[in-house]
Amino acid sequence: KIGVMVEVACETDFVAKTDDLKAFARNIAMHVAAVNPLALSRDEVSAEVLQREKDIYINQALESGKPQQIAEKMVAGKMEKFLAEVCLLEQRYVKNPDLSVQDLLNELVAKMGENISIKKFARFQIG
Repeated sequence: KIGVMVEVACETDFVAKTDDLKAFARNIAMHVAAVNPLALSRDEVSAEVLQREKDIYINQALESGKPQQIAEKMVAGKMEKFLAEVCLLEQRYVKNPDLSVQDLLNELVAKMGENISIKKFARFQIG
């Protein structure tokens, strides 16, 4: 019922054909299927989503009786946490929560000795 496509880029055909890269791409696809990130990185999160979340957090803080200045400071921290939860590269990796997806990518780059990046992903769900 869930399908995921992940575009992983590297510099050479040799690296593209390795089992390590294929396993990495498969693991990232399974991670995307499980966690459903909104964007690859912070830059790709839409302004509308950011504003909606910020409005929600401000209203929650004000309703709890916090002054406006305190509410603004609380919102900054909550927005950081929100972005870490919805951006693929910052998410905790499902199979090893001690690592972020970016950490996992960095390990693969170090092992292969070549620049590797996740370009984009798409998640499809039926029903």
